[in-house]
Amino acid sequence: MNPWTQVYDPFHSWPLSTAVSALPVLTLFFVLVVLKARVWVSALAGMLMAVVLALLVFKMPAVLVAASVGHGVIFGMIRIAWVIVASIFLYNIAVETGQFDVMKQSIAGLSSDKRLQLVLIAFCFGAFLEGTGGGGAPVAIAGSFLIGLGFPPFQAATLCLIANTAPVAWGGVGNPIRVLAEVTGLPAMDFSAMAGRILPPMSLILPLWLVRSMVGWKETFEVWPALLVSGLSFAGMQFYWSNYMEAGLVDVVSAVFSLLVMVGFLMFWKPARELRLDAADQSAIRKPQSAITVLKAWSPFILSSVLIFFASYPKINKFFVFSWLKIPMPALHNAVLKVPPVAPVPTPEAAMVDLNFLAMPGTAVFVGAIVSALFLGLSLPRALRIFGRTLVEMIPSLLAISFMVALAYVTRYGGMDTVLGLSLTGTGWWFPFFGTMLGWLGVALTGTDAGSNALFGNLQKVTAEQLNLSPVLMGAANSAGGVMGKMIDAQSIVVSSSATQQHGNEAAIFKAVFWHSVVLATLVGVIVMLYAYVMPWVIPR
Repeated sequence: MNPWTQVYDPFHSWPLSTAVSALPVLTLFFVLVVLKARVWVSALAGMLMAVVLALLVFKMPAVLVAASVGHGVIFGMIRIAWVIVASIFLYNIAVETGQFDVMKQSIAGLSSDKRLQLVLIAFCFGAFLEGTGGGGAPVAIAGSFLIGLGFPPFQAATLCLIANTAPVAWGGVGNPIRVLAEVTGLPAMDFSAMAGRILPPMSLILPLWLVRSMVGWKETFEVWPALLVSGLSFAGMQFYWSNYMEAGLVDVVSAVFSLLVMVGFLMFWKPARELRLDAADQSAIRKPQSAITVLKAWSPFILSSVLIFFASYPKINKFFVFSWLKIPMPALHNAVLKVPPVAPVPTPEAAMVDLNFLAMPGTAVFVGAIVSALFLGLSLPRALRIFGRTLVEMIPSLLAISFMVALAYVTRYGGMDTVLGLSLTGTGWWFPFFGTMLGWLGVALTGTDAGSNALFGNLQKVTAEQLNLSPVLMGAANSAGGVMGKMIDAQSIVVSSSATQQHGNEAAIFKAVFWHSVVLATLVGVIVMLYAYVMPWVIPR
């Protein structure tokens, strides 16, 4: 079969083509937010809308539509759902063995103030998890942790989504930056350095933003020294490592540095007034513990994080990757042509199914959970029963992930995502701002910063060159703006609701974080505008 060429203006009217291309996502959120349906039902509705539009409006062959759905389901289950299931399994092992209580005691030993606990877990520890593996683990594990400390489940879900922003550009050991370099042909370190000049201001204010999202201004300013220390240490190391070292370990090093600085700072400083979640519960968990006991309690998460790092780090990862396990998706691989202005020449769109389970973050978490279970005294049959229970609990979430990623793949291969992106490239002088929002839209649609960079990275480069802007700036802006869309993409909403047992509250979670996402993305857009027109000397040459 000859390759099918994508059509970017099926109605010969940009406003109408753009409006129609937005219908799958609008359908998903309408069913979710307005009709208050379960998230898997909303995702199914959005996917069906995408299928109908691909067939009837964009004239995509039915075999390609079906293959896109299948590719999305496979990707969603292997690359997204697997790490979520493994993360919840790890958490259940820690709870079953009683080690989670000791972990809570160790955090409460540093501070029983809920504002500082939020920063330590959602911001510092969550950034570390994002850097080592990403893929939903930061929201899943940090959300479960906050609930264990006594945070209300809904609050834990929303706060972890907000926290999982600034580190995302270097998530999964720098995967989004590597993807951006691959699709544009520009140096990865230039993109890393540029993102490392856009995002540190956001990292600096993020601890304050988080705490203010939970309490009022008065209670926020009561802990301003700790918020400044955490934000400044993270932002400073993020800038240094991304500009002068390399792109793979930016999040890992920044998170560890910020966490260590905070631990040292809290040994000498305490807020004048502590805000505790529950006085009785906090007093019960503040029993002193030996260093060995604390290390043993944290061992499941330490082991899994180390395994994630080794499985994801490029120089080690190559030993777990087998080329014969990366196979073309039948009927879809190279069967769709991207054409100008998205690609300089007609270019076939790859569709590879990666079955390298050993190299996946989810496998590292799962192995860490099994080894930890045995080390902590659980038998293998009992550990596997816990895993089976976890799978059953996750069925609605697995359905939602499958349908949502299938939606994303139909819109991607059908060209609908590109139509939405192209509508923002006609903004002229304002393109640095709207190009940033294009990255935000890309993550909201695809669910990953790497996905957004793959989708719009070359488009950013081409448009920037046409407008006499820096392609390095606009490529990095796509990634930096994208991180603020992470909290509202449907996959993240599913992860947060599943990890915090908020099934059925997905619409409320979305509404709670939506304006945070928009405002933070707008701030990133303003920074990019300043760099483009006021401070161009900031851009790497």
